[in-house]
Amino acid sequence: MSSTPSVPATPADDQAAAVAADAAVTPVPADTAAPAAEAGSDAQASYAATAADLAERFPALFAKGQAKPLKLRIQVDIQERAPGVFTKQALSAFFRRYTHTTAYLTAVSQATERFDLDGQPAGELSEEHRNLATEELARRRAIVKARREEAFQAQREAQREARKQERAAHQQDREAQQERRARAQLLRDFDTTRLTTANFCALKGIDPAQLETVLAQAREEAKQDALRPRPEGRRDHRDAPRGERRGGPRADGAPREGRGPRREGGRPAGGGARPPRKPQA
Repeated sequence: MSSTPSVPATPADDQAAAVAADAAVTPVPADTAAPAAEAGSDAQASYAATAADLAERFPALFAKGQAKPLKLRIQVDIQERAPGVFTKQALSAFFRRYTHTTAYLTAVSQATERFDLDGQPAGELSEEHRNLATEELARRRAIVKARREEAFQAQREAQREARKQERAAHQQDREAQQERRARAQLLRDFDTTRLTTANFCALKGIDPAQLETVLAQAREEAKQDALRPRPEGRRDHRDAPRGERRGGPRADGAPREGRGPRREGGRPAGGGARPPRKPQA
């Protein structure tokens, strides 16, 4: 005669066993089943409502923020103290979820006793259940740590990829600017050269068939540069009217500091002739 090996209980099996012994869940007809999303919303609302009712009636055990290990067969005590208030199905669903919360598992891993509805000790908490709760908490922490590490590595990889793309974009921009300047220089050289087109292309190392295309592009880019506004507060002195160029008087007519009036020839006015040089010995 063979026997089936026993399966270790989970930290919540003590309460689940009591729930299973006390309650028989009434099956729900298939034609009245709600959609999955609506059912999940209803379950959440039902859990919250049951938790609020239990906390109001038995604050010593179910007060928010202070989970305690539950007395075995606590559902029987609830039905005796509050008859007709909670259905067996509602309590069973509540305890299945409540006894698997991190707060409850933490309380089980640290306590040595169970508690009744009045918050009084009501039986010893086995070491097996404490160990199972501790293992489950460690498993959850490991999952959270792994997810954080994965998210951190993904963020670092995204940052590296962003920097790589940024460097590539800057490199492309630099290369494009260099090519643009090279075309502009080619246009200037072509406009001032006295060489024939063939000799000019041979000198510059460019295919004569492509010369006109490159020059047309350079002319178009020159037009674009001429239309581009210059930064405010900066003006090329070569575009200023005569008398306002670099080294000339200021726009208000006053001489620049450190520079006196100059006469023709470049010597300071009133300076007179240079003194004769001393004869060398």
